Amino acid sequence: MLQAQQDWQWQVCEERNTLLLDMGDMQFCTPYKSRQLIDEAFTQPNFNLRDAEFYQQVCQYLSGFSLWNDAHICQIALNATAVKHYLKPMLAKSWFFAPYTGNQANHEAVVQLTSSQQSGQFLIVDCTEQASVCLCLESSFALDENLQLQQFAVIKVLNDRITPIFSAQGQQKSA
Repeated sequence: MLQAQQDWQWQVCEERNTLLLDMGDMQFCTPYKSRQLIDEAFTQPNFNLRDAEFYQQVCQYLSGFSLWNDAHICQIALNATAVKHYLKPMLAKSWFFAPYTGNQANHEAVVQLTSSQQSGQFLIVDCTEQASVCLCLESSFALDENLQLQQFAVIKVLNDRITPIFSAQGQQKSA
């Protein structure tokens, strides 16, 4: 697993118009455009302790699932960190998703959202009492017949649209 380093730097790449993480010998390019970023992202902030702690939490959490290899877990965790700390707040777009009608409480951060076209896995990056910011884990996800989310795109939804995937009783975590 890729460990966070104190010399990592967030940068806005003018050439690609996206947020990237300079890791010294390599760069990790996120899909998040400069118009989506808060002002702090433009000051070339260090990958600070707050970022490192969140990155490690996501890596450890996802390692508990037997769904992704270490490289993919790092990719998910770095994108989730960028979303958590550097993306502007967004409005919920819950109309794309069917309401959850079950009674099982959600105790996990990997959840399912269901549109009129498909169901897919998402990672809750940030959650309030009313809504959650979710990171798409599918290679692509059809919101409707015309719109798609690509992998690592973010969308905010009301919590009544989130379907738990895994039971809190400790069943094996697999999708």
